[in-house]
Amino acid sequence: MISPNLRVLLVEDDDIDAEAVKRGFAKAGVACPLYRATNGIQALAMLRKKDGDFQNVPYVVLLDLKLPQMNGPEFLAAIRADEELRKSVVFVLTTSNDPKDKLTAYSHCVAGYITKSNAGVEFRNLIQLLGTYAEINEFPICA
Repeated sequence: MISPNLRVLLVEDDDIDAEAVKRGFAKAGVACPLYRATNGIQALAMLRKKDGDFQNVPYVVLLDLKLPQMNGPEFLAAIRADEELRKSVVFVLTTSNDPKDKLTAYSHCVAGYITKSNAGVEFRNLIQLLGTYAEINEFPICA
């Protein structure tokens, strides 16, 4: 059973991709709340919000790299530099297959790098992986 305290933040500017993730979660029975930001600035604001759902709650971030305003690598640098947010679990979900993007992502300690081009069965496997990860992983206790 997934912890009711777990939250998933999808950082994705494309409405079609965001809807596909939502549908994938529903089909796989992943019942934890899924929130969405359309760029890195908005995502950081949500995660830092003092009176919202994300303050002091364990969460997983699904991050697209190609975003407006603050892109994925900039978001990763900001989140890893933040004392409160650096322990967050980030999976990259992107169209980029560029080895430089992969290296940048992993240098910021992402938990995984998945390309969106692997749609269909592989995408369903990703959603199931995230559901299983959320069920069996022990997240840090937040103050």
